[in-house]
This record gives sequence, structure tokens and C-alpha cells, in this order.
Amino acid sequence: MNDTAIDYAGVFQALPGMVALLTPDLRYADANEEFLRVAGRTREQMIGRHLFDVFPDNPNDPTATGMRNLEASLNRVIATGKRDTMALQRYDVACPDRPGEWEERYWSPVNAPVFDTDGKVVLLVHRVEDVTELIRARGNPGGRTRVLEAELYTRARELQELNERLRQAHAREREVALALQEAMLSARRQVGHHRTAVRYRPAVGALNVCGDWYDVVDLVGGNRIGVSVGDVVGHGLAAAGVMGQLRSALTAVSRVAAGPAEALNVLGRYAHVVDGAESATVVATFIDFDHRTITYSSAGHPPPVLVHADGRVEFLDQATDPPLDARLAPVPRPQAVTTYTDGATLALYTDGLVERRREDIDTGLARLADSLRRHCTQDPEFLADAVLLELLPPGGATDDTALVIVRL
Repeated sequence: MNDTAIDYAGVFQALPGMVALLTPDLRYADANEEFLRVAGRTREQMIGRHLFDVFPDNPNDPTATGMRNLEASLNRVIATGKRDTMALQRYDVACPDRPGEWEERYWSPVNAPVFDTDGKVVLLVHRVEDVTELIRARGNPGGRTRVLEAELYTRARELQELNERLRQAHAREREVALALQEAMLSARRQVGHHRTAVRYRPAVGALNVCGDWYDVVDLVGGNRIGVSVGDVVGHGLAAAGVMGQLRSALTAVSRVAAGPAEALNVLGRYAHVVDGAESATVVATFIDFDHRTITYSSAGHPPPVLVHADGRVEFLDQATDPPLDARLAPVPRPQAVTTYTDGATLALYTDGLVERRREDIDTGLARLADSLRRHCTQDPEFLADAVLLELLPPGGATDDTALVIVRL
């Protein structure tokens, strides 16, 4: 299959998430079917019109800031040429069939640039997740679980259709898989003022991509972020597709879950309906910067490493459970809490960083702890590069590697 054989316009319209294209002067150039459906608008009501003529701030709410925040994010993308992930936004929408009425809505937007051959930003990709029902159900534990499961089951079916389409691109599997991995895993990530560094290194070999992933997300309420890494069994396009489904699901769940154990409980149920997600491993941490605590839960994943400010190394291994979908019936997962002081460093990673053939994994974990301890005073970006340089084989590893460093 070559480029001309793929109907990219059709793929855009069939994407299961809400995606729109904006011109640099913030006018709608296109919107996929899911965007139109969830927004309750027709193409005629959107295409060619200014973003904020279609979706203005609620004039009845003097505290409304959604328009101003979105405009600032889009202008940052134009100015820097870099992707911008926004915090959860309340952005009320006017009811098209009930003039004067506004519906309370919550959105999780991501904005990214599209360049021409000269490197100029010519379009903006505006991807949005509507998490209104998740937010509304947050105060009702039973309702929250039902809403999350219904939302995730629906997403599973939709994303499985996209994954099946991608499987058909056999001749370009390596290129498509790696492009998919790189698109979902941004090269750098900053959350608020917190210093983080993220890295992904694909495996050497014919497919050159597996199912490792990471995510760093702002959490609702307080000065908190969620940091997670995961690993899907398998290689190539199928693993990359499953990775994308699990990562997207955990991102959505983490924003409203009471803790990482609850997030992994729901993710485990979601994994049960995703082909290829069985035995995937993941560790999730919720970092509370106000109280200086790390709450964590692991589904069969290597333990995060916490290097305290005094150089003491702590492996976060007190809440370890089997991988996703490993049990016949779901059982609540454990979680644990540890404390830290300013200047500590947290590292999350996948097994490609520490596992080597014919070598006990404890040897790799000790090697990682030693590298982190020796470089822990360095900036997270330098520290991440130093760890990869010291732990990965010179010719590249046979398994891909994800790494997240957070300065606490």
C-alpha cells in the first residue's frame, strides 16, 4: 500500500475523537464527524467561521475563561510551533435549538501545529475530549463507575475499528507504527511549573516500535499531577494501537479518579474488552505537591524509583498487583503512599531500561538506582539523558524504553 492508496480525508472524518482544523486566524478549516456530533453543530455553522463566533464564552457567567484560555493556547502553538496540552476547561456551549440557553460542559483540549515545507504553521489541530459526564458523576461513586465504564466501553469499540484499519497497512507497518507512537508520545512535557523530562527510545529491529508509553497529566483539584508508564505485550502496529487506547483511557480516568488504584481498577475493566491488552503492565502515581506525598499503584510493572534529597533511594514497591486483565474476576487493586522533601527526584520507566538477557532484573534495578543517585542533583533533562546513556546498550536495546523524570 502506498500513500495514494490511503484516503486520509476519510480517515480524518472517521477518527473516534473530536478533531478540528483551524487556520492561524482561528477560523474553522474542517471538523470531523465526531466533533460535529458532540458539539451539536453542522458543517455550515462552523466551516469558515471564527472559533469564538461559533463557541463564545457564556455571557451569563462573568467568571468564564474558556475562550481566553483556549485563545492563549492556540497563540502559543503558533508562536512556538510546539504542541500545547491544556488543563481541564469548563467551556459552556450555547444550545443551537434553544436560543439563550447554555449547557455546562467540560473539555480536555490538545492543540498542535501543522507546518508547510518552509516550517511555517499553516494549520492548527484542535483535539478535544468531552469529559462532562465524568465530572458530573464525580461526586457519586456508583454513578461515577457506571459512567466511566460506559464511556470506556464505547471508546474501546470505536478505537478497535481504527486499530483494525491500521492493521491493514502491512507494507508500511514500521513507518505507520513509529509515526503513531511519536504522535501520541510528545518529545517534551511540562506540567505547570513542575520540572519534568520524558524520553522514548524505540527498540532496534525490523519493526522498531513496541507498546511502551508514558503520560503526565494535570489532576483535578489541588496542586497535583498524575504520572504513569505502561507496557503492552507485543510489537509493531498492533501493540502501538493498543498502547494508544490504554494511554488515552488512563488519561481520562486519572482526571476524576479518587486515586491511582481506582484508576487502574477501571483501566483493568477496559483492558478486558480491548484485544491485545491482556497482560499489559502499568504503574500510576498521583503526586501531591502541597502535601509532598506520592500515592501509587502498580499492575505488574517495575517499581518507580524515588531518590530523596539526601541521596537515599526508595523503590516504590508496596502496592504491586498482577498485570491488567490477569484475573478472571476484577479485584480492587492496592495503593500505597510515601512522602518526600523538596529536591527529591522520581523516576518511572519501562522494563527495556533495566532488563537484559541472561541477567537478573535486580542487577538492572541496582544499576538504575546507582545512575539516578549519582546524577540526581542535575536538571531532569540532563538526568534523563545520562540514565539512558549509561543503561542502554551502545547499539540500542531489543525492547523499547520509556522514561519519565520528575523533580519534586
